[in-house]
Amino acid sequence: MSDFSDRILGWYHQHARALPWRGHVDAYAVWVSEIMLQQTRVDTVIPYFERWMQRFPTISSLAAATQQEVLSLWEGLGYYSRGRNLHKAAQVIMTEFAGQLPGEMDQLRRLPGIGRYTAAAIASIAFRQDVATLDGNLRRVFSRVFDVATPADTPAGEEILWNLAGEHLPPGHAGDYNQALMDLGATVCLPRKPLCLICPLGGLCQSRTQPESRPVLKPKKLVPHRFKLAAVVVQDDRVLLALRPDQGLLGGLWEFPAIEVETLSGDDWVGTMATRYGIVLRQVSQLAEIQHAYTHFTLTEVAWVCELISSGNQPGLEWVARDSLGTYPMGKVDRAIAKKIQRQEK
Repeated sequence: MSDFSDRILGWYHQHARALPWRGHVDAYAVWVSEIMLQQTRVDTVIPYFERWMQRFPTISSLAAATQQEVLSLWEGLGYYSRGRNLHKAAQVIMTEFAGQLPGEMDQLRRLPGIGRYTAAAIASIAFRQDVATLDGNLRRVFSRVFDVATPADTPAGEEILWNLAGEHLPPGHAGDYNQALMDLGATVCLPRKPLCLICPLGGLCQSRTQPESRPVLKPKKLVPHRFKLAAVVVQDDRVLLALRPDQGLLGGLWEFPAIEVETLSGDDWVGTMATRYGIVLRQVSQLAEIQHAYTHFTLTEVAWVCELISSGNQPGLEWVARDSLGTYPMGKVDRAIAKKIQRQEK
């Protein structure tokens, strides 16, 4: 065992966070937590994890659910492909692995939504295999302690960091080692203003005098801003919704019929709505303007109350009772619009 791993394990045994998926008897719980934790903070994940395990306590119960049930429970957690992939993977496990989550790396990576990092985390934590992993927290710790100057978000940098993670892995303790580094990165080796004075790796850290200079990352691309116009059509206390395609951003969620435009004024958006959705509208009044930031772009969406002039039988459109809007899974922008509609009812 290296000095590095000895220190990190000693620290972990005293300071490990109490998390609902740790020490769980079922590997399924570890898998769910690791998927939820991708690009999401622990304090955000905990209530979602607890609700998920109550609603879908087993792989078989998840596999038997509908995608709409899954997305409804996932709503607000973001990156919805994670929920869809959990659902698909559960169905694969039921048909190809006799309902048991596989413990081998190559089998785990065959499942939808599981890549190198997640497979290694599950294998080490749930199945006690001696494999290292590398998430954002570990990337930051290794970059700082070993003063890695190669950009961490390049293939070359990734390979250096994976090698460091494997080099210091203590046989027989991989699960604790990986979780210790996750906890250290989340509570001590912070992205900004790291708590170097209480870090167990302080004496080893080659970047201690300037920790925020690591990890090195490629320059960020300019984030584009997009505009959308949405139609809120209400008839006889029913609201018109559109189902998004399964693939892509917010796949499988419901939204108010909308189109992306170059600007918020001057576009023949009502005409475009007729072409896309087969509905002819008359614009009446503005209901809301909402700003939202996604991973790769920011958005301004304006919702307009519209009168329906005529409609066809376009697939994917559905009339929904106003008081049932909460049961249809939506992204944050459409959920804000839905809440405004429901408040108006009162």
